[in-house]
Amino acid sequence: MRSRIALKILLHDKTTTAGSLIGVIAIVFLVGQQLSVLFGLFTYMSVLVDHSGADIWICSKNTTNINLTGYIPERYLDRVSALNGIEWAEPLLFGSGTFKTRDGRSEAVQIVGLTFPRAAAGPWRFSEGSINSLMEQDGITLDKLDIPKYGNPRMHDIFEINDIRVKVSAISQSIKGFSGRMVFTNTVKAREILKSPPGRCKAILIKLKPGMDLEKSIEAISAVLPKTEVLSSAELSRKTRLYYVINTGMGGSFGFSTMVGALVGIIIITLTMYTGVLQRQKDFAVLRALGARKADIFIIVLAQSLMIAAGGIFIGFFFLAGFLHGTLDSPLPSYMPRNIAPMLAAGTLVLCMAGSLLAIRKATAVEPASVFR
Repeated sequence: MRSRIALKILLHDKTTTAGSLIGVIAIVFLVGQQLSVLFGLFTYMSVLVDHSGADIWICSKNTTNINLTGYIPERYLDRVSALNGIEWAEPLLFGSGTFKTRDGRSEAVQIVGLTFPRAAAGPWRFSEGSINSLMEQDGITLDKLDIPKYGNPRMHDIFEINDIRVKVSAISQSIKGFSGRMVFTNTVKAREILKSPPGRCKAILIKLKPGMDLEKSIEAISAVLPKTEVLSSAELSRKTRLYYVINTGMGGSFGFSTMVGALVGIIIITLTMYTGVLQRQKDFAVLRALGARKADIFIIVLAQSLMIAAGGIFIGFFFLAGFLHGTLDSPLPSYMPRNIAPMLAAGTLVLCMAGSLLAIRKATAVEPASVFR
């Protein structure tokens, strides 16, 4: 009964209700949009680690960012391959390069050299070609999103990276890196392009056999290779993201933007709820005169807040879903982890309840006799 009364009051005062809905929608969309871009950038930062298929990474000592690891001897590969529980071990080579377009422009790229037949950390989505195309001597991939930046090259076109001849043998689909546009090739070609020292690589990727304990395996590898940094893929991914957040000011920037979005929503909700209660004081006074208790008024206002929150969250997530769909496979980074959406919805609900506290206090203070004034 009290919920029905709350709904009728909301539907009667459409203007105030619409203002409250806008506040909730602003919280969900603005905060959600900022979070999706931040998590999208996270996926760029640790893209090699997250899509490597490896359980453990062996890097140079004190590595806190996969993109800044130094060279390590490839002979370490033989040492770890003989350990118990290792399914496979594979070297990985990567570094910076300069792609020369036909019109003479230079584009910064990140070269990733893959070892076949597994090609761990290689591209996982293709627009044209396949992973096997990179087995060609000069074969490289370009990403479909970056094609205009390269001057719209086509398959099998010849270019130069660091003054070394390469051929476009495959086009990946929406694979972006934080340290530059991703260009994949085989290890031999990558070593030629990067002019890396012979017998050296940037990392060794380890895949454990099913049932092996991750922490114990890391300890065993660290004991064999004490001059390296041995990290799980999850830990290396976390360290890489944390490095960029702390050292680039990205965390503060996005945190401030998110707080501003939430603050705008809270202010709108608080003002519209408070104004709405002031405009409905006679309605609440009538209810009090008809026998409604303060607890009944409290529940009615609380029900109104829940209804507005539910409607605003639904519409806000509808717009947010449209944003995520519209930016899918686009240059704008956007990604929303599944566990973040419920947290955003719950946080918005809490903000709505907090914003309505002042309004509830005003509503329950209405005296029945005020209806006759």
